[in-house]
Amino acid sequence: MLYSQKAFQVITQRRMLEILEKGRVDDRQSLYCDLFLSILIVVNLIAVCLETIDSLFAQYKTIFVAVELISVSIFSIEYVLRIWSRPAAPDEYGKNATGKRFSYIFSFTGIIDLLAILPSILPLLLGGVDLRWLRILRLMRLLKFSHYSSALEDLFSAVRHEWRSFVATLYLLILAIFISSSLIYVFEQNVQPEHFGSIPDAMWWTVVTLTTVGYGDIVPMTVAGKLVATLTALMGVCVVALLTGIVATGFTNQVSMRRNQLEAEITSALSDGVISKDERKKIEDLRQRLNISEQDALAIMSYLSREANAAHRGREDS
Repeated sequence: MLYSQKAFQVITQRRMLEILEKGRVDDRQSLYCDLFLSILIVVNLIAVCLETIDSLFAQYKTIFVAVELISVSIFSIEYVLRIWSRPAAPDEYGKNATGKRFSYIFSFTGIIDLLAILPSILPLLLGGVDLRWLRILRLMRLLKFSHYSSALEDLFSAVRHEWRSFVATLYLLILAIFISSSLIYVFEQNVQPEHFGSIPDAMWWTVVTLTTVGYGDIVPMTVAGKLVATLTALMGVCVVALLTGIVATGFTNQVSMRRNQLEAEITSALSDGVISKDERKKIEDLRQRLNISEQDALAIMSYLSREANAAHRGREDS
């Protein structure tokens, strides 16, 4: 009886995790859950923005409060269920149930899920909290879309893999800021002491020029200062191009690595010439986890199947 209850709990946890995570095409309950939570997040973002209009908030305060109470209740239930069902997650380096739960709680998505409910809990714990800060915190609910999109994860992963190039480019950016600020201070200090009276004051102009924003509120007046501005603007274009190239390369490498993982899994499944039902399910789970489209996965599978068949015929002929 005890074994039966434990098995039922494991099955229930696995199913709950499947529903809460990004849904498969053939899992309607999970897809409906994703759609419902996504709509709720969007409704919250709209409500938070509209609350800042005092006239609207005064007129529809009851509706705004109701939306917040319902939302935080649902998000709290979701958070608790995610913690409860976490032991059913795939093995994470041999972690037990408690280890998997803590792994989720302190993960990026776990912290975001907690921040989604904290703004409504903080007033009860701390009393007079600035409502403006609470509204900003509630906007963090936008990041809950990370459960259904790997965009942020891909960005962080790309930067992590290209961190040496990224750090080198940032070093060049910092070097350019200090050199440009020092030169513009020397040439413009006497002409515009209110804007270039010190190197820290000049750094504002340098930063907006290097980032190619150029507000135009502060401009050099001397010939030497204009020459420094020209070189600073050109340096800014180069740095932005370098950073863009590094991130783009990182994203491309991430996509390539994912395709290689999927290809390796499909190749392993084709080693006996036939992809079984279990192997197909494993491939599908990997495809969804790697966020590869069905069309790309089918194209890869078709190509590898032809290659495997050609290799098999070649062995037979020989």
